[in-house]
Formats: sequence, structure tokens, C-alpha cells
Amino acid sequence: MSIVFPEWPVPQGVHLAWTQRHGGVSAKPFDSFNLAHHVGDEPAAVDANRAQLLTHLPGCNDIRWLSQVHGTDVKDVCLSANGEPADAAFSTEPGLAACVMTADCLPVFFWQADGRQVAIAHAGWRGLAGGVLAQTLAQFDDPANVFCGIGPAIGPTAFEVGADVVEAFINWPNAKLAFMPTAKAGKWLADLPALAAARLQYAGVAAVYHSNDCTFVQADDFYSYRRDGRTGRMANLIWIAADD
Repeated sequence: MSIVFPEWPVPQGVHLAWTQRHGGVSAKPFDSFNLAHHVGDEPAAVDANRAQLLTHLPGCNDIRWLSQVHGTDVKDVCLSANGEPADAAFSTEPGLAACVMTADCLPVFFWQADGRQVAIAHAGWRGLAGGVLAQTLAQFDDPANVFCGIGPAIGPTAFEVGADVVEAFINWPNAKLAFMPTAKAGKWLADLPALAAARLQYAGVAAVYHSNDCTFVQADDFYSYRRDGRTGRMANLIWIAADD
């Protein structure tokens, strides 16, 4: 099993992490640390992987798992149950992790400077264009006191899109810099992390950090739906530790 704890400047008591695909019990094509029930993997394997994950998260007693729908709804993990449809969640409860699963889409982490509130959002291009980051940021009192991090996602050399995606972001900050024309007519390479960072900075957050990992290119470490189709999902988690 492989869990990454990025060296971002989070407050005392706040933890965040994402998983890679190594070290679990799932068989191909979900090999091996798949954490999603909805992709066709054996339920017992997913449950075993989730149980193993929880034991490696310091100060985390439970994980709130969402049913992601590429929308903009945000859940309070304290008031919701596993499997509720949403693409973002926030937490003020020590020991209860907010979590989204990804296999190319952006996982975006949010934490308040005083460590009293955290959140996470799942943003494919539709959710990003629809405003899921703004909806998540709205759960905090002041964007100037919020820091953000963008985890592993499909990178700007791999995400080929059509005119519909370009049009969806036409009025976004720095949108022209996030799309590079390809040799194919009507096709562009899109930089989703750059779009997300520009939107967050425009909204006034304190800082945005990047993992700079590409799920599509780094096949040994990450699942990628666009690369493989039938595949697993990574978990991206943020929580306030119960014992700090």
C-alpha cells in the first residue's frame, strides 16, 4: 500500500493524503489498492483496502465516502452518511475525514489557517466549470484565510478536449493560457490544474499548492480512466486529527 502525505504547510492537527495504486488486494484491472465500490471490483477487496487505509491515517477514526456525480453539491461530513451524492465535503469534526475518489479528475484540498475547518472537492471539467470549487470555498468564512492544494490529476500534456470544453471556460481567469491547440482540427490540450488554481487565486485564497503528478502519464502509480477505461480509484483525504 502507498499513501502520500505531501509536504504542504498545513496547520498543527490537520492532515491530508492521497493514495497510489500499490499494495492492496484487488485483482486486475483494479490492481491493487482500489478504493471504489462502483467500478466493478470485488466488494470484499474494496472493503479490505478501505480498512487497511484507515489504519494508516494518524488521528483519523472514520472516512466519509461520497457518491460522486460530477456536480457541485457540498456535504457536511458530520451531517451526512456514506454514499450520499455530492462532489465535495467539509469537516470541522476531529477524526472524521472528508474524501473524494479520483482517476484523472482534480482532487482539490482546502484548509483554514487556524486548522478548525477542512474540505475537499472532486472536479472533472464539468464540475470545475459548474462551480464546485466556489461552492466549496463558500463553506469558509473568509477565502483569505484558506489555503488550497491540487493533488494528482490528468496533466496538461495528456488531457485532449474539444471546443465544448474550451467554450465552458472562455470567461475564466487566464483561460487562454490553459488551452494549447493540437495538430488535430478542433482539439486542444487542457491544463485543468492551472484553470483550478487561477479560479482559486481569483477568489482570494491565501495560496495554492500543486502535486504536479499526472495520473495519465504515471501509470505505475495512478489509476487513469482516460488511459485504461475499466480501472480503480484513488482516495484523496483531509481531516482534523482526533488526537492532536
